[in-house]
Amino acid sequence: MTGSRRHTEPLDVHLIAVRDGTAGTEVLLSRRAGDVYATGCWHLPSGHLDGPWEDMVTALVRETHEETGVAVDPADVRAAVTVHHRSPAGGARLGVFFEVRRWHGTPQIMEPQVCDAMDWFALDRLPEPIVAYCRAGLDAYRAGARMGVHFQEPGDPIAYDPAVDRLLLVPDPGAHDATPADAVRAFAEQAVGRIVRWTDVSWARQDSRVWRAHGAEGGTWYVKVHQNERFHRREVAALRGWVAGLGEAAPRLVAADGVLRAVVLTAVGGRSLHGAAFPPEQQRKVFHRVGRLAAAIHTSAPPLPGGGAPPVRKLERHLDGARTHLAAGDEEFVRATVESAAGLPALPEVPTHGDFQPRNLRWDEHADALYVLDFERSEYGPAVRDFVRLADAWHGRPDLLAAVLNGYGRTFTPAEEAQLAVLSVLDAVSGISYGAAHGDPELVERGHRTLARLRAARQHPDHPTVTRGAAH
Repeated sequence: MTGSRRHTEPLDVHLIAVRDGTAGTEVLLSRRAGDVYATGCWHLPSGHLDGPWEDMVTALVRETHEETGVAVDPADVRAAVTVHHRSPAGGARLGVFFEVRRWHGTPQIMEPQVCDAMDWFALDRLPEPIVAYCRAGLDAYRAGARMGVHFQEPGDPIAYDPAVDRLLLVPDPGAHDATPADAVRAFAEQAVGRIVRWTDVSWARQDSRVWRAHGAEGGTWYVKVHQNERFHRREVAALRGWVAGLGEAAPRLVAADGVLRAVVLTAVGGRSLHGAAFPPEQQRKVFHRVGRLAAAIHTSAPPLPGGGAPPVRKLERHLDGARTHLAAGDEEFVRATVESAAGLPALPEVPTHGDFQPRNLRWDEHADALYVLDFERSEYGPAVRDFVRLADAWHGRPDLLAAVLNGYGRTFTPAEEAQLAVLSVLDAVSGISYGAAHGDPELVERGHRTLARLRAARQHPDHPTVTRGAAH
């Protein structure tokens, strides 16, 4: 033991009650009032353990009811993040933050002597002033971290100040670094000025590296490092070229570095359509906008002459990786579908996104706007290329398919229908092969759904195909 004394930090419990709101994920906060620490600042409902026999979960349930009036079942409490905190005055403590998504009752002020306001706030638009300790826990939670250190220095404000953000995330085993490499950070700061906070927002997939960068003057950007030179070259070319024709529907390229394979992009609003839930009428509106956006992409530059049949050269390699995960009859169906590509006519080639699917689309209900991200797979190709991964989103929902095609302005030609089926089969097998090799069950499941859907359409001629009869 090298220190002068052992640490004897108290333990706090913090409630991260979250719900899906109109502005995205929202969190419940209360504002401190009266003769208490950090009066006037927003904070999560929180408290200490009551005596030596109370455990953390019991304490959270009790404090939640005492402060907000709602009842939480201990079975609905989820571990979120743990933060080792030190206040500007030097006192240290351990904060355990818990996520809760289900409860009984409506949150309300139960202790008016120490709380004068309570409300829901979007996680990406937290109110000010907010206790820096609380903000550290929420930032770590948003970053997907399981542990963080937030040791403030003497003279630091109690309220959160981005200029003195002391949060350090402790990486999980095998996790990405919380911040980019020094060279990437220097490149980004040369482009936009000093960055005071980095949030890793990479997808949980190999080689996905994206950070949200918060500037000292209040701006927000995204910094991305491409996994290979080809992806970097494609995205930069698209952003410097035809993407500009999409207007506010896409981010803008601020800076690019070919050696680092890095880009700095402006931020767009909204929330990802991946996993988003909307009422049926709202869904149809969103999907109509998706069709309009697809049309804008495909008409953003003049078309080129057709390039021939769909690419099938990698089929055998993908089948080798997917074979043990295919259902009976899948391989025969895949080969028969691909063989049919030999007689397909060439289709005109237009600018395509290449990965046009819900996770790369964002909807901002307040702005009534749809945005598209990630152009690293963009290239000239048949227009139907951009409907391969989108088709899974409307499966079983002919109203959503109709909304997309009405927004797009037309149905597909028979030649496009046939090529879309071939491209979908190739994408499904590729996804199963890659997902099985890299531990990505979502890709594997999507591939299985695609093959099952296309086989059903082939076995039952009266079964609706991808687009037949969907638009007017």
